[in-house]
Amino acid sequence: MAVFQQLCGINVVFNYTATLFESIGASKDDQLLQTVFIGGVNLLFTLLAMVLVDKLGRKPLMLLGAGGLAILYLFISQLLGIKSPAVSWFLLSAIGIYALTLAPVTWVLISEIFPNKVRGTATSIAVLSLWAAYFILTFTFPVLYNRLQDKTFFVYAAICAIGFVFVLKKIKETKGKTLEEMEAVFSLH
Repeated sequence: MAVFQQLCGINVVFNYTATLFESIGASKDDQLLQTVFIGGVNLLFTLLAMVLVDKLGRKPLMLLGAGGLAILYLFISQLLGIKSPAVSWFLLSAIGIYALTLAPVTWVLISEIFPNKVRGTATSIAVLSLWAAYFILTFTFPVLYNRLQDKTFFVYAAICAIGFVFVLKKIKETKGKTLEEMEAVFSLH
């Protein structure tokens, strides 16, 4: 789950904003402005996630994130291919979906799903895996983008579709449960 949160591809938008907008012919000023918009959307939707995570639940938000990003990436790929400035709206939407769902909810689940006796070690391994996946994502994007160009986002859409199925089949809802209750739920399977 932690690896999926990174390999879903959103951090290429954060880290390679200039590259993406340069590919559609945006000026340096427009690239900088888009970076500011991305930061603002990220902040706004992260704050919204703090309110919604306990109201809507973890699993529905994770499904929304994985499914939403998969669909948005298909549009982003097409818009990058035709060099449309409308790609900005879809990239901002992807940032919003991620900040509302996968970004915060993964961290919540990591802190909840492990039994008390291994929580510290297991959480450390999950976080290490998350950052290793981040490293892989950010260092493979330039290679992928040089070879696939706009089709790179098809790869991330496929990863998100696989993540959607994984969340649907394997992730259990933890909303409203104590750590002890969660331990009982996760130890049954």
